[in-house]
Amino acid sequence: MDRDDHARQRPDTPFYDHASGGWGSVRGMAEVLADQKPTPGAIRTLMRQNKPGGHMCTSCAWTKPAEPHLFEFCENGAKATIWDLTSDRATPEFFAAHTVTELRGLSDHDLEKAGRLTHPLRYDHATDRYLETSWDEAFAAIGAELRALDPKSTVFYTSGRASLETSYLFQLFARLYGHNNLPDSSNMCHETTSVGLKKVTGSSVGTCILPDFDQCDLLLFFGQNTGTNSPRFLHKLQEAKERGCRIVTFNPVRERGLVEFTNPQRPGQMTVREPTPISDLYLQVRPGGDIAALAGIIKRVLELEDREGGVLDRGFLAEHTTGFDDLAARVTALGWGELERESGLLRRDMQTVADLYAKSERVIGIYGMGLTQHVRGWLSIAMLVNLLLLRGNIGRDGTGISPVRGHSNVQGQRTVGITEKPELAPLDKLKEMFGFEPPRDKGMTTVEAAQGVLDGTVRGFVSLGGNFARAIPDNDRVEEAWPRLALNVQIATKLNRSHLRPGRSSWLLPCLVRSEEHREATGPQAVSMEDSLSMIHGSLGKRRPASEHLLSEPAIVAGIAKATLPPNPQVRWDDWVADYAVIRDLIEATWPDKFRDFNDRLFTPGGFHKGNAARERRWRTESGRAEFTTPEALTSLGHSPEGEEMTLVTLRSNDQFNTTVYGYSDRLRGLEGRRDILLINPEEMGRRGWAEGQAVTVECALDDGTPRAVHGLRLVPYDLPDACVVAYYPEANPLVPLDQHDELSHTPAYKGIPVRLRVAVG
Repeated sequence: MDRDDHARQRPDTPFYDHASGGWGSVRGMAEVLADQKPTPGAIRTLMRQNKPGGHMCTSCAWTKPAEPHLFEFCENGAKATIWDLTSDRATPEFFAAHTVTELRGLSDHDLEKAGRLTHPLRYDHATDRYLETSWDEAFAAIGAELRALDPKSTVFYTSGRASLETSYLFQLFARLYGHNNLPDSSNMCHETTSVGLKKVTGSSVGTCILPDFDQCDLLLFFGQNTGTNSPRFLHKLQEAKERGCRIVTFNPVRERGLVEFTNPQRPGQMTVREPTPISDLYLQVRPGGDIAALAGIIKRVLELEDREGGVLDRGFLAEHTTGFDDLAARVTALGWGELERESGLLRRDMQTVADLYAKSERVIGIYGMGLTQHVRGWLSIAMLVNLLLLRGNIGRDGTGISPVRGHSNVQGQRTVGITEKPELAPLDKLKEMFGFEPPRDKGMTTVEAAQGVLDGTVRGFVSLGGNFARAIPDNDRVEEAWPRLALNVQIATKLNRSHLRPGRSSWLLPCLVRSEEHREATGPQAVSMEDSLSMIHGSLGKRRPASEHLLSEPAIVAGIAKATLPPNPQVRWDDWVADYAVIRDLIEATWPDKFRDFNDRLFTPGGFHKGNAARERRWRTESGRAEFTTPEALTSLGHSPEGEEMTLVTLRSNDQFNTTVYGYSDRLRGLEGRRDILLINPEEMGRRGWAEGQAVTVECALDDGTPRAVHGLRLVPYDLPDACVVAYYPEANPLVPLDQHDELSHTPAYKGIPVRLRVAVG
């Protein structure tokens, strides 16, 4: 295998001509420091980040080691903390100087750059401004509005930053109020994991823990951009490479973090030593082509078994799985030409990966939103599980399936009851503990909540963090409907676009960030969260709050709940907010198997594992076994491009976290200065007679009677598969119809939308 052939980006397109990490990461952090001018002590705060007894990063959900590095933060984690600790303030005077209509003209970056919110605010229709209010007034008015609404016409949304303690209170409030409308940011990213993995392994989360990465022989990456989205993971990848582990990456975009890495914590490598090569093989699969690529690998593995024997783990298959014969028959019948066409890969490359797999004793499959955000994303995940099951690569040390979550506690929120699916919530236990009858009907997903805003069935919206109106598909259409809401409550740290389409009654409630001290009646409080590897970590903020008028998220949730709900002697909001340890006792009482001795283990170095049945080869599926899935389709796209159509993939820049845009440098892709761009293969540009920098209009090619277009994107030639274009999220979200989502989970298909391009006029 010639690694260079697969690691080299074509020189006639923009690219970053350095390793990920290194001095580039240092410069990226320095630029945000200079831009935000954080309050004194920011560096000291970063030195405590992701360490036992310190605060847990609000950026990615990658796990925290028991023995941390000197600097246990990455470039994006540092940016997130510095962004929180800015010296800028969005005070009542700021809002007095700007109408909401004026603020809508600012970019996402400039809205948040206004600084930390300092006071509770209410929207005044007469002046088109947010005005200072008191917490008592806000809670009383919100409570009165909620009491006047049908609970089932309201949505309680959660971003992935809220702690386990806050999330537990929020879901309890929703159910005491009378609904299960509890979508969270998982609905937009990894809900496909929760549904897809649950279907085939019986576990809704991945099976790996950190020591598995010290023992694996082969890592298979699908649609996950480690260099930007979870850079601390690169330390484990570097260590794996140095002990001889092989790494194969499947991604339409050549992401620098999975090509090579310079470790900023190794002075020798920062100065004179060469970067560490990461991927042995980097295969630019076409969007939606992962199913066909995995089918090709499985086909070759089965051929090797027929020819040589001893490749499959026959004992594991017989004892632990079902459905193998159907899968084998289907894959064996597939032709290589069809697999090459659908995957965009060569037969020899799929065979090379299969040969590596057949010779590897311990294999881990890793994936991100490149698999989950498709119409058949669940099938892509099931196919990866199929491959792992063939050789018993789930339930042994050094093996497993490992989705990498993007938001810091999005997985944990689901663990403690933030779910619209009543069957996943401990409703009987909540009934017993709190003396009420929980609602049993299914709640709304993110897509259904957005549709409800459009059609008027959603009347009230309470958002615990996040930027829902900007993050969702079809966001232009939904944003226009937002003012029809009777109630819009936004709990936030900074200003964003979801705050600028106020409803009849609108409130902006500022909260503490994770690195700030949460001081309640019994003193400073710790919070907790769960990472991608199912480890639970305590987090203790020590920074002085940005304003004396801020409240913690638990205090805000409790304040609204008390103003809304009738008294219940078993529901003690004041006691819970006074001492978060009491909330953790409630969590332990609700899930004693996952949270045994919660408070005693809160600051366990490296966290404590909540357990995973599939890791122990206990399969909580319908069959009681791990289930092979026979693919009826070879693409995860809902609509394959035809003729001049292309497939749009949306992605985030290196200077971005979700909808938060720190700046305009997408350094690791060699792109600088602007976000209104469309990446396209140079051959596609040439075939159409287009030139670099030309303005184009991108139109959704799905014909549902609603025109969708984004105008004025500038063409940039880029190293991409044929018939593929790439644009930034959330700017391209208007092109994604609400009904283009994963078949099982309703996760929006941000990574595979058919589009047409035309030269912009004027």
